[in-house]
Amino acid sequence: MEDLNTMESTKSTEAVDKEGKNIGIISYITLIGLIIAFVMNNDKKSEFASYHIRQSLGLGVTGLALGIIGMIPVVGWIINIIAIFVLLYMWVVGILNASKSKMKPVPILGEKYAEWFENVG
Repeated sequence: MEDLNTMESTKSTEAVDKEGKNIGIISYITLIGLIIAFVMNNDKKSEFASYHIRQSLGLGVTGLALGIIGMIPVVGWIINIIAIFVLLYMWVVGILNASKSKMKPVPILGEKYAEWFENVG
């Protein structure tokens, strides 16, 4: 598994076409952007775009789980406040990776997102 991640992160930026890069960036812009990116990538499959769609989907599912946890009084609120900042950091790293044509997982859960959503995109 480690070799796959190393190979993905060392792919040259020339290998990523402009359309795939744009789809990857769009996937991080709200839920609507994720849906648009998924539809755009359906016609002409881009491995780069699919990778970032999976990462973005993982961030969205994590955000949904945090919303549910946030309904728990006091403890859930504290966890939610801290986790929102961590999720925001992960989102910024993901969108920066997409804009720099890197197939690199978002911090903390990125490798799990790639594993859990391997059939999406």
